[in-house]
Amino acid sequence: MHASAPDHLDHRYRGEHPIRTLGHLFRPDRGRLLLATLLFVVKHSPIWLLPVITATVLDVVVRHGAQADLWRATGLLLFILMINYPLHQWYVRLLGGSIRRMGTALRSSLCRRMQHLSIGYHSRTSSSVLQAKVVRDVEAVEQMVQQSSDTGLGAVTTLIGGLAVIGLRTPEFLPVFLVVVPAAGFLVMRLRGRLRSHNEDFRRQVEHLSSRVGEMTTLIPITRAHGLERTALGRVDGSLRQVLAAGLRLDTMNGRFNSAAWVVLNILGVCCLTGSALVAYHGWLGVSAGDVVMLSAFFTVLTGSVTTLLNLAPLISKGLESVRSAGEVLQAPDLESNAGKVSVRHVTGRISFEHVGFSYADPGAADGADGAGPAVDDFTLCARPGETIALVGASGAGKSTVLNLLIGFIRPTAGRILLDGVDMATLDLRSYRRFLSVVPQESILFEGSIRDNVTYGLGAFDEETLLRALRDANALEFVRQLPDGLDTVVGERGARLSGGQKQRLAIARALIRDPRVLVLDEATSALDNRSEALVQEALGRLVHGRTVFVVAHRLSTIQGADRIVVMADGRIAETGTHARLLDRGGLYATLQPAATA
Repeated sequence: MHASAPDHLDHRYRGEHPIRTLGHLFRPDRGRLLLATLLFVVKHSPIWLLPVITATVLDVVVRHGAQADLWRATGLLLFILMINYPLHQWYVRLLGGSIRRMGTALRSSLCRRMQHLSIGYHSRTSSSVLQAKVVRDVEAVEQMVQQSSDTGLGAVTTLIGGLAVIGLRTPEFLPVFLVVVPAAGFLVMRLRGRLRSHNEDFRRQVEHLSSRVGEMTTLIPITRAHGLERTALGRVDGSLRQVLAAGLRLDTMNGRFNSAAWVVLNILGVCCLTGSALVAYHGWLGVSAGDVVMLSAFFTVLTGSVTTLLNLAPLISKGLESVRSAGEVLQAPDLESNAGKVSVRHVTGRISFEHVGFSYADPGAADGADGAGPAVDDFTLCARPGETIALVGASGAGKSTVLNLLIGFIRPTAGRILLDGVDMATLDLRSYRRFLSVVPQESILFEGSIRDNVTYGLGAFDEETLLRALRDANALEFVRQLPDGLDTVVGERGARLSGGQKQRLAIARALIRDPRVLVLDEATSALDNRSEALVQEALGRLVHGRTVFVVAHRLSTIQGADRIVVMADGRIAETGTHARLLDRGGLYATLQPAATA
């Protein structure tokens, strides 16, 4: 019922006010929120009804009124107290469920948007920043709604209920309360505002101390090696003294504020009590003894409510800023658009680059591009089905850009790329990538079992198919030696496996998908000789019968290619087999010392 919320939000958000965004997120639960609000008003009623009932009881005692009035007042009070528990549980269930669903919808929208944003966007934006938006910003929004609902709704209910009772029972005092209560609340906040600079100063000193301690621990080997312990401790002691002084100033100001606020509120409370007592004593305005007690109690309660609402302002501001922070992702325009394009049903593997050019908008975005010229310029190449093409060249020559164009992470700014004779600009690249596999320089694994990592994204699969893929990737032997075999958890990013083991699992992941187009991006560059030999053998099985694009520096990876394309400054410098290019004595021959490294 609530699954549709994220589907609409990520396509709808266009920088509108955060309150509107929250309203959209809460739209599926608006009925529950309305019921939760009504329940809260009822369950919170003792706060503003208690002074009225107390006044009624006191008037019965003072005037020797009918005991039935006393019992009715007592019964009413007991009733509203008893129903508080079940109503509160109901309220918490409704509000809490709505907030959790809102948070889930917002996180889902962010994650969905991230999947649709281009690789260029992700290369420019730190993954830790995106993670913070999904986790911390949404948590801040949830906390804002939760606390402002509980505390803010309580304060608003008390204010409205209290002022309504005063208006009905002692209407003559209503103007006084409408002026004095807000003034008292603002006076308290003005006093509290004096604390802000001291709080900021203390926070800065603590941050400085944290930096000093981090610096000290980092430099311990150098400090100990040069006998500079006293110097290091002296630097930290200076920061400790500054934190102590700032803390003492803050404590002093806090003490002054708390005392001044307490004195001011109580003086105003005494004035309210004395004033209403004098009115009752002289018989003015028909104010009874119970009314005096009620007015005095309401002054304290209503002043506290105004102060509470004012205190919520920073929390609400922080929460709305978190909505804006999430909105930066939701309205990011850098999307990979596949809507309405042709779905790829079959791939034979013929890839044609026709006068392809590409320029990065951001300097240095890839391949060492400096923004002075195109990363790829007039690149023309046709790869036949089943052919292996190796791309070589110095850093910044444009090799990785060609791979990103092939995968569809970026689109040509000039020319076009054809897949089996069809312009890739007209294709749904998500469907095309089902026929493509990438083995990167560093295999990316998630914290799960070997089985889960190799079969990632697949539905039902045959166990024998999995074992065959592992065997062909030269991975089955080491997998069987692990404590839990296929169910062994590899750790975060495969931390429990060696580089060669992770790379062979990446090859098994590619094999089990039986791709028609294969991209090998420095797949052996980070391996030792033994691991490289195992990976090379597995790659030999993987490339068989597939269209393969290889970027590599090691000669063992390059020389077996059907064609080697040498790139320089984004252009094709020369093309041929390993032997022919060496015989020619051109750019490829000069690259060989680096290639064999």
